[in-house]
Amino acid sequence: MTTNEYNECVDRYADAVYRFILKNMRIEADAQDVVQTAFEKLWINREQVDPAKSKAYLFTIAYHQMIDLLRKNKRIILKEGFPDEAKIKEQPAVGIRKTLDVALSRLNATSRSLVLLKDYEGYSYQEIGVITGLSESQVKVYLHRARIELKNYLIKVEHVL
Repeated sequence: MTTNEYNECVDRYADAVYRFILKNMRIEADAQDVVQTAFEKLWINREQVDPAKSKAYLFTIAYHQMIDLLRKNKRIILKEGFPDEAKIKEQPAVGIRKTLDVALSRLNATSRSLVLLKDYEGYSYQEIGVITGLSESQVKVYLHRARIELKNYLIKVEHVL
């Protein structure tokens, strides 16, 4: 991959990778760090990366970086709790976009990633398998289960109104 091909890759895929990671993590600073690390790894390995496969490479690297960061953050335990009045109360979702975001946030990280890769980014089952490290049949099963979970959440009247 040449420098021009790398720059074209940044222009073409940066927004899509960022959207995908942000939808999963919901923290802008962490999403920016993950995307920056993915592009840094692409730059470091640019000579081994086929330009035609750069999008899949980026999504794969970003996905694995995101999983690593989520696992790292899970291990961090707060020493002090927050008082009850400081806690955010859950409010009913307003609008379709917010309802979908809430529904997606209820899924585990793998399921959420699969739904976003397939339904938001348009990857095939095989491409998703390469990105996530799952077999094509696992992708289909996990995606099916995630969609059922989303459907069961979304058909409840209290979540839509």
